Amino acid sequence: MLFYSTLLRLAGLLCLSAAYSTLSDDTLKSIPGPGDDFDVKKGSILAPILQTRVSGTPGNAAVLQHFVGFFKTNLPKWNLEFHNSTSTTPTSNGKEIPFVNLIATRDPPGAQVGEVGRLTLVAHYDSKLEPKGFIGATDSAAPCAMLLHTARTLDAALTKKWESIATDGLDELDEQKGVQILLLDGEEAFVSWTATDSLYGSRALAEDWEHSFHPAMSTYRNPLDSISLFVLLDLLGSTGPHVPSYFKTTHWAYKHMANLEHRLRELGEFKSSPNHPSKLAKRKNKKPRDEPRFLVDAEKGDDAFIGGFVEDDHVPFMARGVEILHIIPTPFPKVWHRMTDDAEHLDMDTVEDWTKLVTAFVGEWMELEGFFDFKKEKRKVHEEKTEFGIP
Repeated sequence: MLFYSTLLRLAGLLCLSAAYSTLSDDTLKSIPGPGDDFDVKKGSILAPILQTRVSGTPGNAAVLQHFVGFFKTNLPKWNLEFHNSTSTTPTSNGKEIPFVNLIATRDPPGAQVGEVGRLTLVAHYDSKLEPKGFIGATDSAAPCAMLLHTARTLDAALTKKWESIATDGLDELDEQKGVQILLLDGEEAFVSWTATDSLYGSRALAEDWEHSFHPAMSTYRNPLDSISLFVLLDLLGSTGPHVPSYFKTTHWAYKHMANLEHRLRELGEFKSSPNHPSKLAKRKNKKPRDEPRFLVDAEKGDDAFIGGFVEDDHVPFMARGVEILHIIPTPFPKVWHRMTDDAEHLDMDTVEDWTKLVTAFVGEWMELEGFFDFKKEKRKVHEEKTEFGIP
């Protein structure tokens, strides 16, 4: 059975890499940015996350409730689950600390348990205990906000695609893929990073999912097997990030994201670019400058992968055979684990660029070209704000 499951996984990866569907230039140019929703003081998505949120504290619970409220209000078709665990920590004096992971899933209508492969988007939402009052804006408030915006931006297109499949009677065997967002608790160490003082939520979730079997003869053996790709965002939001490609087996997916970054830059859609129209307009010398890259390893050869990686929430999943795309800068941002990792030190142009890039990547993975109607969605949001008296 394990051999059969492994063959299915390898076949699935080959199929995904071969059948990847690109978005048009018009679609890329139309992807909405988060706008006021990412205002660090009053934005409806980002601002509520920018607080201390150490696992087991009221701030942590408040941020979790913010996530739940966001999905219930904006994305009622997503299924929400809580994964609860407890553990002692080096600072808890023998007391069990609660850790709560939020799992938000959008599968095709009528999908059967064990028959859906899922693109899994991941960020941790807890913050570090020390220094006292640490916010963790890049670590990882901004990545969490990016995932919420991505889900909201793509939701209507997913609905339209799946309705079209049902109406047109297309072959559903090729369409059993969904999207899953994991907002994980307890990534941070309470004292210092060790195998037992870190990754509390992800370790518990990976272990439970390993032993949560789907019905016999399912395409996917368990929830871990259902993960087509585990895309982990961390430490995003500082200027000038350099994100390597860490894993040879998912380099093809990294290259697709890197290609999207290149196209968005060429289309003038990256606000952090020195050649963005808004920056060119302010410069006396209009000559384009060298274009930087977030994803710096698009041309990396197979012989350049030497096995190094950054320990993070993916580790318990990777140890169980899940394919990982880790989007984390090396070197880390200068604000890493410092009090300056706060709202004021976020580079909002970079935050918005990452948000658009992740949204485009998911849109391509889910083959949503032709199913977007951003003008209609913009009108809907405007009408809802007017109804509730929101400026």
